[in-house]
Amino acid sequence: MATPTPAAAALPARLIAEVFGTFVLVFAVIGTALYSSSNTGYLGVAFAVGLAVMVAAYAVGSISGGHFNPAVTLGVAAAGRMLWRDVLPYIVAQIVGGFLASTLLFAIAAGGGNGFLAKAQAAGFASNGYGAHSPGGFDLVSVILVEVILTALFLWVILNVTRPGSTTAGFAPLAIGLTLTVIHLVAIPVSNASVNPARSIATAIYGGGDALGQLWVFLVFPIVGALIAGFTYKTLFARTAVSA
Repeated sequence: MATPTPAAAALPARLIAEVFGTFVLVFAVIGTALYSSSNTGYLGVAFAVGLAVMVAAYAVGSISGGHFNPAVTLGVAAAGRMLWRDVLPYIVAQIVGGFLASTLLFAIAAGGGNGFLAKAQAAGFASNGYGAHSPGGFDLVSVILVEVILTALFLWVILNVTRPGSTTAGFAPLAIGLTLTVIHLVAIPVSNASVNPARSIATAIYGGGDALGQLWVFLVFPIVGALIAGFTYKTLFARTAVSA
């Protein structure tokens, strides 16, 4: 997410960077949710995802643009910051990175005592959800609103802090990571915080039938929010030359 512009690196290098960055993001946020949240609460999970995105963006953002999220990739393309032909390969790479992370977390959980894995799966394996599967019992409409609104805000922040001439040059990953932390503090009680279809797919695979049955919400509505932000970015934020 450091520089969501058409990258100079060859496509294979960019895809490896996206696998890596998405792996870091999912491993951090879901690992914290599964293993530490009973001690840290929502705050620990929110900081884990923000720090992970910041670190991964500093590490490989200069290679791929550091999206680590299909919604970000689609929003960036909608804003004209990357080629549409690269969108599908990026999304596939992000899903692979998330799947690898959740699979290794599943393997680690299998070694836990006192039926840890069974309890984690019974609780949805940190999957997103609405109704009975929302941490706060929020209904479908509330979950849709929070996912659309927060994903759109996330994309507007990303597109602004990475634009040419931004005053945050060099600090974009920090701004993006802190924004994602705030987003999770708002959204975890509502939807368990997706804003990232790759993250939602990664956990639903191991979360069971209910998680898979509700997955469509976390594929569709983060993308809706991202496309709204991408297609409106130039209208809302493009700087207009003012005559002297």
